[in-house]
Amino acid sequence: MKKLIKSTLLVAASLWSVATLAAGPTVPLDKAKIDLHDKASLQRGAQLFMNYCLGCHSMQYQRYNRTFKDLEIPEDLGMENLQFSGEKVGDLITNAMDSTDASKWFGTPAPDLTLVARVRGADWIYTYLRSFYADESRPFGVNNAVFPNVGMPHVLEELQGIPRQTTEQRLVDGEMKDVYVGIKTDGSGMLTTEEYDKAVNDLTNFLVYTGEPMMLEQRRIGWYVFGFLIVFLVFSVLLKREFFKDVK
Repeated sequence: MKKLIKSTLLVAASLWSVATLAAGPTVPLDKAKIDLHDKASLQRGAQLFMNYCLGCHSMQYQRYNRTFKDLEIPEDLGMENLQFSGEKVGDLITNAMDSTDASKWFGTPAPDLTLVARVRGADWIYTYLRSFYADESRPFGVNNAVFPNVGMPHVLEELQGIPRQTTEQRLVDGEMKDVYVGIKTDGSGMLTTEEYDKAVNDLTNFLVYTGEPMMLEQRRIGWYVFGFLIVFLVFSVLLKREFFKDVK
């Protein structure tokens, strides 16, 4: 009985941990505009990832040549502009940072991002990358509204500028309080707010593609399967009628 109770408590604790992690952020998520048919968006997203993310985060379940082929990037052009570590075109996309160094600098190794869109969802990624704000109390001087006390720097800051939390005085429970209403930048970035949002959407689009590169092909095959099932159903009904036409 004691063993049964102990096992039950362990299972309950595990489920509670999973439920807590799955509960997601308290900040409402913005909708990402995902379009895997938009090759230009995917190419821009790949360029952003290779230039700003790959230094720390790997994509070790995706290969360069597969990415170039799916995104319609000529191999020679892709290797010249999107490959910086001397790997071959058929190699997996790995980062240059040693995991030991990452643990020392960031407290934990930077996670692989091949499947991040399947784990977190496109809306989470899109909102997360637009939710950094200046916080001098943090080691890298930034925090994140979606992922509080995040351990990574704001690598896209040169594009966005310095983002800061904005609040408004609102009546809450009978008292005037500062309420978080969003994040605004100081305008020092290379992109405007609209351009930055579009760039983040392109990067999110690319991460959705890498999470399931066969998605478009699966959908295409799926329509053929549905068509076959409909035709098969018609013939099955006609065959049934023929077999049972003399049965009273």
